[in-house]
Amino acid sequence: MKEQDMPHRQDTGGERLRVTTQEGVATLCLTDASSRNALSSAMMTDITNALTALADRRDIHVVVIEAEGPAFSSGHNLKEVIGDSRLDTMQALFDQCSHMMQTVVNLPKPVIAKVDGVATAAGCQLVASCDLAFASDTSRFGTPGVNIGLFCSTPMVALSRNVAPKHAMEMLLGGDLVDAEHAARIGLINRAVPAADLAGTVAEFARRIAAKSPLTVSIGKTAFYQQLSLPLDQAYDLASRVMAENMQTQDAKEGISAFLEKRDPTWQGK
Repeated sequence: MKEQDMPHRQDTGGERLRVTTQEGVATLCLTDASSRNALSSAMMTDITNALTALADRRDIHVVVIEAEGPAFSSGHNLKEVIGDSRLDTMQALFDQCSHMMQTVVNLPKPVIAKVDGVATAAGCQLVASCDLAFASDTSRFGTPGVNIGLFCSTPMVALSRNVAPKHAMEMLLGGDLVDAEHAARIGLINRAVPAADLAGTVAEFARRIAAKSPLTVSIGKTAFYQQLSLPLDQAYDLASRVMAENMQTQDAKEGISAFLEKRDPTWQGK
């Protein structure tokens, strides 16, 4: 039996994060509901380590991030922040957060946020950092730092790369929570669905991605983020080079042959 065909099993677990795998999909579940899944230094270490461990696993093609309790994540642990607010301590904490978010973006596998609850500040940043995001229609999102004198500057980076500037500034300056339907309209999430449908929606989409060539998906994700910040001509130069290199892979040749021969492809991941 192949590892990706094994029944659902738990890989690692703890008081803050549980990692499970099934059929090519790894699920990271934030389990510190008592803190509203706050992104403490310890939680961010757990998430970063879990993602890093999954990066090279050939049996894992998609990662889902979800949470227990009424909050997906409330953002930074304010008790931790106020406990030692020296400049060097705060710089290290926010650098750690930025590193974790970039680990999500740079992971060579798609990451899906599965949100059923409130996602605020750095929690909203985590949602925005994921490649895809689906939420229950009762979920809410916000960057309320301005309300307590701490502007959501690091969440701003991820937010402004997902929604139009005026929508981002409305959230950042207003500090109010927005509902899931609004979040979908402005592009913060892909879709808002009834809570009863959320698990099935995410599972079905994750399975669809997991069935595709993992090499091709990895190539595409990397190129997508690389071209975003480039001028148009440089973006096309990059995309042309990536596509030509992609065509040299066995999976591209297999996929095209399978399409022409009207059969299902057999991916090799190379």
